[in-house]
Amino acid sequence: MPVITKISVQKHNKDRYSIFTDSGKGEEYAFSVDEDVLIKHNLKKGMELDDFAVTEVLFQDDIRKAYNAAIQYLSYRMRSESEVREHLKKKEISDSVINEAVHKLYEFKFLNDEEFANAFVRTQLNTTDKGAEVIKLELKGKGIAPELISKAVDDVSFDEQLEKAIKLSEKYAVKNKKDSSRVLKQKIEQMLQRKGYSFSIIRAAMDETAMVKEDEAEMDALRMQGEKLYIKYRKLPDREYRQKLKMALYRKGFPMDMIDEFILEKENEE
Repeated sequence: MPVITKISVQKHNKDRYSIFTDSGKGEEYAFSVDEDVLIKHNLKKGMELDDFAVTEVLFQDDIRKAYNAAIQYLSYRMRSESEVREHLKKKEISDSVINEAVHKLYEFKFLNDEEFANAFVRTQLNTTDKGAEVIKLELKGKGIAPELISKAVDDVSFDEQLEKAIKLSEKYAVKNKKDSSRVLKQKIEQMLQRKGYSFSIIRAAMDETAMVKEDEAEMDALRMQGEKLYIKYRKLPDREYRQKLKMALYRKGFPMDMIDEFILEKENEE
């Protein structure tokens, strides 16, 4: 049975110790362990080690290494349990070791999926323009349980989400002022859907956002787009030119009476 003959601190890692044993063939390096494992198993010079003891020591050391790797991973930001497990799996750590390491992380409060979900939702709301539905999907991708996702997102008030949706809509409306009222409304609805806002939030935001332009503003938008189309079609025969110009502007959401007014303006210029 091997006997520990020497225990020395590793040169490049002061938290790990090299264990040397002698099984009758002279002293030789056996394995290394974390300081906590050394203390927990009371490893010391002169101790006899059977195969079971060595296996247990090495298993505990693997747990400690996995735990330390997880702590390092968690030092940059909060993570979900699923993220930590995936990180450790990439290091080719066995499931049994990961389970023990994760249990230890919960024990010392380094992991808490409920707190993670709450913090994630708050961060996304404060730093991005994402709506609740997109945030829910992202939490699901991080392995958070459905009930924790619902609880975290449901804590966000309707008014808070509506305020963000209105600001986005107003900003989008200013940026896309060349669009017709009808097309602008469609684009804003689609934009809010992509960002994950619920239909009730979208409806409320649309009611609060001024998207129906005054006639003069609508006509200005029509002229901006109509000029390009006029240049595109003006060399066609008169009937075909008017038909194509009318249909193109109508598809862009402009009312037919304004389209006729624009065409008359262009013809009077010639």
